[in-house]
Amino acid sequence: MPETADLALLVEATSAAAAAALAVFEAGGVRRWDKSPGNPVSTADLAADAQLKAALLGGRPDYGWLSEETVDDSNRLACRRVWVVDPIDGTRDFIRGRSGWAVSAALVEDGVPVLAALAAPARGQLFVAAAGRGATLNWQPIAVSGRHDLAGARLPVDAATLAARYWPTPWAAEAVETPNSLALRLAAVAHGVADGFFHGRTVHEWDVAAAALIVAEAGGTVGDRDGAPLGFNRADPDVPGLVAATPALFAPLQARLTAGIAAYASMRARMT
Repeated sequence: MPETADLALLVEATSAAAAAALAVFEAGGVRRWDKSPGNPVSTADLAADAQLKAALLGGRPDYGWLSEETVDDSNRLACRRVWVVDPIDGTRDFIRGRSGWAVSAALVEDGVPVLAALAAPARGQLFVAAAGRGATLNWQPIAVSGRHDLAGARLPVDAATLAARYWPTPWAAEAVETPNSLALRLAAVAHGVADGFFHGRTVHEWDVAAAALIVAEAGGTVGDRDGAPLGFNRADPDVPGLVAATPALFAPLQARLTAGIAAYASMRARMT
């Protein structure tokens, strides 16, 4: 288990990068472009990446590094401890002047997140978690909602997704705010603003490493779309979908997602 000094380093570096990004966000006029169609990046993403890398790897040069905005280096696979970073998660909201973005950083040890910091400065939020030591929001302990009934559950999912015609049975859940940041949607589950979350498409380790630990340390359950535990610092850093929830809702959400994916695939097959 990493020393407390690692947590202090992580929180300090994440908070500093978030403060610098907030200054750019408030000033406006950030330059942006698409890395690939529909996949935006900005000068602020790259600046935050450089700042985090200098602080985190500068402080722990023997740790590995995996970041959305750094070319992957397979040398990380030989490292027991790896920083997993999304410099600005929710870039679309950042460039649109919306608050739904965050700086996300985690320390992964032997494939498991053990420390996490998620800073959403435009919302005045700092989530921190350490394995076995709980999760906090602005240094106050947080916990998942404890809800047992999927009917009426609050989900940070687009209302149009819940209303889509491919679901085998209609949802009786409530769609709540969906910030562009995937990590902030997970954090909503961690502090009880939402009861669960699902995402059927592939995501990346840097999208979820910090937030997955925050949810788990707040008493929630997190897995991929098949319900399997998440693994990190793998050669292929893709994650096959995601489910996170207060414990009683994890299995029902995962089952509904599986049924929805199958029904959607069947509908697409009939259309071709």
